[in-house]
Amino acid sequence: MNVVSALHELRDLSPGKEEFRASVLAGLSASPKTLPCKFFYDAEGSRLFDLICELPEYYPTRTEVALLTARAAELAALAGPGAALVEFGSGAGVKIRLLLEAMREPSLYVPVDISRGHLLAAADGLAEDFPGLPIAPVCADYTAPFLLPAPSGQPPRRWAGFFPGSTIGNFTPPEATAFLAGAARLLGPGSLMIVGTDLPKEPAVLIPAYDDAAGVTAAFNLNLLARINAELGGEFDLAAFRHEARWNATESRVEMHLVSRHNQSARIGASRFTFAGGESIHTENSYKYAADAFRRLAGDAGYRALRFWTDPAGLFGIHVLEVPASARV
Repeated sequence: MNVVSALHELRDLSPGKEEFRASVLAGLSASPKTLPCKFFYDAEGSRLFDLICELPEYYPTRTEVALLTARAAELAALAGPGAALVEFGSGAGVKIRLLLEAMREPSLYVPVDISRGHLLAAADGLAEDFPGLPIAPVCADYTAPFLLPAPSGQPPRRWAGFFPGSTIGNFTPPEATAFLAGAARLLGPGSLMIVGTDLPKEPAVLIPAYDDAAGVTAAFNLNLLARINAELGGEFDLAAFRHEARWNATESRVEMHLVSRHNQSARIGASRFTFAGGESIHTENSYKYAADAFRRLAGDAGYRALRFWTDPAGLFGIHVLEVPASARV
């Protein structure tokens, strides 16, 4: 028997093919052209992202893991005994282990991820390593509303959200505010939200993190076109596009683009899209937030700041936010 199924059945709310198709057609019809980064994470995209996290140029993962290791006991004390954890974009489930190991009698773990296979594999591994912990995986786009699984037994003493990896930076600031406000409504008054944020720094450090020498990030970006070909009947020539990472100082963000190498066209079913040489498809943003700027954003979403930690080099930060007990969410 699957270990996870012995605990809680998977709730599958993942976007279907028609939503994928509609989002792709709308994005490629826009000016400038875009594609939603949430669709990076099919099985191959998830595999490639796990490889990115291990690259020497990609400082966020190892820096955040070191921070979580150093602060796990404090995070566990803030959450308190019997807390339930909801991880938004759970991925491989590496970082949550540091919190679960430090927490006192966590009552429930809810991993939420858009990649079904990745989610189940990670939940299986955690269920084996934490046999007394109920795990209730939810396959969903966590930016859309969903309901939390009902815990068996007593309600959790506190809900705590966990959103690591600087994924909050993939949203525009208004989108980030809306997401955090939605998480506050989901988790309720008195809940915590633990958020990893990447800090502003020199482009000489940022650009290699999103355009590594081994070409793994390029493959990750191009895999979105491969997924369109495989699932939507697209006719993109992947060799006719190149990956490019750009630093947008005005917006304080790294942008990922797929740039057309020459004039060309591509079809998805009956829809035809033309590309001029040098024209790009904007596939992802990664905003970099100074600590004060992110605290203001979180305040706009209804939180108060409890803690902020960064590494000695000032590369990355972890914010602990709280929804006031008196909040109407």
